[in-house]
Amino acid sequence: MNLVIDTNVWISALLSQDGTGREIIRLALLGEISPQISSALFLEYEAIMKRVSIQKQCALKIEEQEALFQAFLSTCTYNEIFYLWRPNLKDADDNFLVELAVASNSSVIITENIKDLKSNELYFDFDVLTAKEFLKRKRS
Repeated sequence: MNLVIDTNVWISALLSQDGTGREIIRLALLGEISPQISSALFLEYEAIMKRVSIQKQCALKIEEQEALFQAFLSTCTYNEIFYLWRPNLKDADDNFLVELAVASNSSVIITENIKDLKSNELYFDFDVLTAKEFLKRKRS
């Protein structure tokens, strides 16, 4: 199952010892889901992960974070975005997530930012779910 994992889910996995974000990353590491990534998403993961405020909250050492990040990246499929249209979401900083979902033929975007991603007026053939909603659907 191709899907896009928003940065807020990745950061949640780093900061929470047993939350839904961590379960999503665990599914990726076990090969049960196929996360999709683009240059924009990779750069956002990396930039936010390295913020001082995030580092202070994370129980993992920097080396452990990097090892986990590399392991997670090894499960991701890289997608180049070739088109220049924009979905024009309420929060323009989230447009690249929709672009990646379309380019990778993903069935889901997993995010804790449901409101902004569902506010677009365009129709796409994927769902926007929280990590909790995704896990509930996967289990049923």
